[in-house]
Order: sequence, then structure tokens, then C-alpha cells
Amino acid sequence: MSDKAQIGVTGLAVMGRNLARNLARNGHRVAVHNRRRERTDELMEQFGSEGEFVPSYSLRELIDSLERPRRIVVMVKAGGPTDAVIEELVPMLDREDIVIDAGNANFEDTLRRESALAERGVRFVGTGVSGGEEGALHGPSIMPGGSASAYRELEPILRSIAADVDGTPCVTHVGENGAGHFVKMVHNGIEYADMQLIAETYDLLRGVLGRGPGEIAETFREFDRGRLDSYLIGITAEVLDHTDPRTGRPFVDVVLDQAEQKGTGRWTVQNALELASPVSGIAEAVFARSMSGQVQLRQAGRDLPGPSTPAERPDPEQFVADVEQALYASKIVAYAQGFNQIRAGSENYGWNIDYGAVATIWRGGCIIRAKFLDRIRAAYDQNPELPSLLGDEDFRRALEQAQDSWRRVVATATSLGIPVPGISAALSYYDTVRAERLPAALIQGQRDYFGAHTYRRTDVDGVFHTEWAGDRSEHEA
Repeated sequence: MSDKAQIGVTGLAVMGRNLARNLARNGHRVAVHNRRRERTDELMEQFGSEGEFVPSYSLRELIDSLERPRRIVVMVKAGGPTDAVIEELVPMLDREDIVIDAGNANFEDTLRRESALAERGVRFVGTGVSGGEEGALHGPSIMPGGSASAYRELEPILRSIAADVDGTPCVTHVGENGAGHFVKMVHNGIEYADMQLIAETYDLLRGVLGRGPGEIAETFREFDRGRLDSYLIGITAEVLDHTDPRTGRPFVDVVLDQAEQKGTGRWTVQNALELASPVSGIAEAVFARSMSGQVQLRQAGRDLPGPSTPAERPDPEQFVADVEQALYASKIVAYAQGFNQIRAGSENYGWNIDYGAVATIWRGGCIIRAKFLDRIRAAYDQNPELPSLLGDEDFRRALEQAQDSWRRVVATATSLGIPVPGISAALSYYDTVRAERLPAALIQGQRDYFGAHTYRRTDVDGVFHTEWAGDRSEHEA
């Protein structure tokens, strides 16, 4: 039996260390390396008994310890640090070796890296990994892109360490080159939207009904027992129920209300603009985080007047029911927008992504894992070419049942001056999609007036321009 390792991991911060432990726990011989050798030593001292590890103190040593074709997981900071490791690695690799970037890379970087390594015969697998440090250790959702041949060789290993739902590992070959990191990017965009919707729900229950965090935690636990059953709803209840040990106050009341972000939500919105794929819910979530950090702007706005007429407070029981409906409906819209973007990306880059398979691997391990994803998978199983989740019959019925509550919630929030950018944007998107005609006709007239940008008509084919500065005659452009 060879003493060579089956797979190597370079980068042993929390995520890399836990992924290496996951691999070893599942019977794989794992070579481990970190630029700072003390991290390698710490892993061996603390967790060396969990499986077969081969400590390496240089990239050359790491490569020499691996069986061929070599499989190396890069778990370092995205961007420049990843490029630096790859540039050091590649000259030491042979044709058909596999480099797996399992960090939060921008998919455009993955496209560039995959192309550059392909010229040297090295296979590059940009892999989205979701689930945080606990997921990395106990079973993440894994979204590998890259060549099909590389995935076939990696599949047994990846299936062994992925989360498992009903006997199905949460991993699939997403598509060629950058597809894995693209889908992970959109996953994170949906995550932004989901978190914003939950935060707005909390704010409504507190601002409208005057309930405290502990009481609202119980409401979220009730939500979690129904169709909103999800990881994010569950941890929301835990956070709201937590008491700050230093002050004895609710934890959520002592945390600064300035949300941070690492960029993946912003990338999602930027890419959606490039693809002309509307993701208004995700965009509002990104902007809400940005707004939370605009300290001077928020301070300047403190003296702005709010509603002048006191609004009537709704019946508490009915309002909770309405909020649950609004949250569920808005969640449908957020996921619909995300899957529409995945479709647009798949078509633009030629990835042929299986949308039902994406929903399947998101059911476990990842941050947006939810009971709700079973329904999404079923929708795409029934119709793989479904143009939007809003067109699925089950979701259509859910939106129909929710919309009166949804509208009441937005109206109540507006009347009381409580900001709900995510929920209201989701409702506006829904109304935009279902509208027979949009005011874009007027915009086309304006564009033609000031810039001769032309327009199309509803009654005849062709492209036209009106001589607005002249006799206003129309001619075909």
C-alpha cells in the first residue's frame, strides 16, 4: 500500500483546517501544509489522531507527498493570495494534476485561472463550499466547476465529505470552468436577501407590536416548525434569545447596527447588471448593509420627519400571520431572482447548469439550506425549462394566498415609517412581473426624444424614430 496521500490541503486557517479534518475523518490520507509551519504543527498536535495526516512544510514537500495525479485543495484568502499560491504551485505540477480552489473566489478569476492552467495541462476546479467552519468539518454543500474528467476523479472524495440529505450527498458537477464559483456567488446573494428579509420581519414584529427579542424568538421558532423551516430561521431564534452576559440586556440590543459584508453579494448584483437579470431583492439587501454603515448619512437623517398621522396598530395575531405570509412570499421572489440569474449565467457562459441539481445540493450543509428547497427541486424536476419559479403552480398558489397579507404588511410598515426595502422590493418585483404593460413605453419615448434612440411599436414590426424637433413625423430607422 502506497504511503502517498490521496489529497493535499494548503491553507490551514479555520476553513482549511476543518476541511482537512473532514477528509481525514472520512478515511482519506491527507497531506497538509500552511505557509506558517506552526499551523501545521497545531493541526497535528490537536487533531492528528482523527485520521491519517501527512504534515508538509513546503509546497514542494506537499507535492512530493501526493499520489498521481496530484489533487491539491487551495484554501487561502481569495484574490492575490490565491494567485500567489497557484503561481508557486504550477511549475512543480505535471499534466493532469488537479488544483481545487475551494475559497470564495470571484468566478471571473476562476475563468482566468482555469484557462491559464489548461494551457499547461493542469486541471483547475473552482469549487464553491458553503456551510461555514461547521459545514467544512461536518459536511458542507459543495459546488465544483471545471472539467468533467477532473470531477469524475474527485467525486468519490467529495461525496464522502459533503452534507447528506435523505441519502443524497450535497455535491454535483455544476458545469465547466467558472460555473461552481458562479453558483456559489449567487448562493451568497440569495443568502444576503434571505437574511435581510428575516431582519425586516424582526424589525416589524418589534416596531409594530412592541415585542421584545425573547418573545420574537418564540415567533421565529414557530415559523421554523412550518414551511419556513431553515437554518437561518433557526439561528435567528437563537440570536434573539441570547442575553448579553456583560450587561444582562438582549444581545441584539448591544450589537452595533452596522452590518458588514465580504463582497459576494456585491459581486452578485454587479454580475446581474452585466447579464441584465433583475435581482432587486438581492440588490436591496446589499444596499441595506451599505446603508447601515453610512454613519454620517444616518446621523444627518435623524431629524427628518416621520409619519404625521398616528397609524392604527393591527391586531397582533393577524399581523404575525400576515408577516409570515409576507416573509414566505418575499423568500420565493428572492430565490426566483437567484435562479433566474443562474439561468442567465448558464446561457451566457455555456455551462448547461441543472437547476434542480443546484436546489438539491443546497438542501444541506449550506447557509441557505431550507425545507423550501425541496419544493424548488420539485419545480425544476417537473419542468427543467421553467422560466421562473413564480410560474410554478405551487408557488403561484402560495403567492396568491400571501399577497393580501403581503400588501397589508408593506402598507403598515409605510404608515408607521418602518423601512422594509427587501419585502417591498419583492412585492414590487411580483407586481412588475404580472403587469400587462409597464411604463417603459414612456421611457422609450423620452429616449427617442432627447437622443434619437428609436423605439418599436405594438402594431407593426420595425424600429422607428419620431422627428420631435421637427414636424413630429415618424419614419422607420
